[in-house]
Amino acid sequence: MQIRYSFMLGAALTAPTFAADLNVKVEIPRLTVAEYHKPYVAFWIEGADQTFVRNLAVWYDLKMKNNEGTKWLKDMRQWWRKSGRDLQMPVDGLSGATRAPGEQQLSFNAAKSGLDKLPAGEYSLVVEAAREVGGRELIRVPFQWPPKSAQTAQAKGEHELGAVTLELKP
Repeated sequence: MQIRYSFMLGAALTAPTFAADLNVKVEIPRLTVAEYHKPYVAFWIEGADQTFVRNLAVWYDLKMKNNEGTKWLKDMRQWWRKSGRDLQMPVDGLSGATRAPGEQQLSFNAAKSGLDKLPAGEYSLVVEAAREVGGRELIRVPFQWPPKSAQTAQAKGEHELGAVTLELKP
């Protein structure tokens, strides 16, 4: 019995070797205010010159009747100007419900999220949060893509966001 492995070997040699993960941890602080609302939060990637590259996630109130939760998306001003106004929400794989206070996590596989198509260079993860009857805040976390080794970068908000941690794995 003769077994041929030429197809398997050929597939292994031609398969792309690039694979990476981008993981984000964001702390939503519990604020002691009279009227607390969960924040709307947008996550996106910008180039070194702050040009919009790609949306990662948008959290907003999905449960409102007639899609009225979209009315306040424009309160995330930077995201709205760069990308939000061009989207028809909800967007499958991008939009999701607001999150409760505490540490929240997001994970993005480069191949599945399209990050593997980004040219090598300097980028920033941008996180913007806005709350009804509250404030807004924007945080940028710079990083190099693609990661040659595991990287961790962190920034800390002052009011609407706590610590934002970006982990990159090759």
